[in-house]
Amino acid sequence: MSTASNIARRLLEVGAVKLAPQSPFTWASGLSSPIYCDNRVLLSYPEIRSEVIDGLKELTPQFGEFYGIAGVATAGIPHGALLADRLGLPFVYIRSKAKEHGRQNQIEGRVEPGKKYLVVEDLISTGGSALKAIDALKAAGGDVAGAVAIFSYEFPAAVRAFEQADVPLATISSYSTLLDEAVKQNHISNAEADALGNWKEDPRAWSESFKAGA
Repeated sequence: MSTASNIARRLLEVGAVKLAPQSPFTWASGLSSPIYCDNRVLLSYPEIRSEVIDGLKELTPQFGEFYGIAGVATAGIPHGALLADRLGLPFVYIRSKAKEHGRQNQIEGRVEPGKKYLVVEDLISTGGSALKAIDALKAAGGDVAGAVAIFSYEFPAAVRAFEQADVPLATISSYSTLLDEAVKQNHISNAEADALGNWKEDPRAWSESFKAGA
């Protein structure tokens, strides 16, 4: 079994990913979504946690040499820290915005100017949080080797956003792989998988269609 398939299977196994095509979840944006993903659940399972770090490590050679790891707050912090420890590299983490007290830091840890960092996020949806963190890292003088994550919804808009930012992106597993595993494990039917496949191409249209038919 490939690493991508194994991690997808693990996500389903511990309930870190839930698929509900008939009773979608509602995102903060108001969109209806047939999937809910919370990779933080994986931290409670040492064996799976180790497999995730192995998977992230497998992705790193494609980015060439880099100096350190930068975790995106909050869910990217633990996985980033574990990866940095596995690789024996410096680690920093990046908040969505600067603190309003103390030293008012947005980045915790020491960013070495001109040095390349690999950015770690847990989940790529639109890519907005990771790219915002990358902007903050560059503003602090750091350089970016690329970004990695555990899972991606594979939204075309996110792919374009990373391409436009000229930031290489790699994820351990993906929405398409997850659907394949979900069918194999009888979480969903083939027909449901086909319908769910349409969601990632245009989540807003899928949401509006579901609400119209509800």
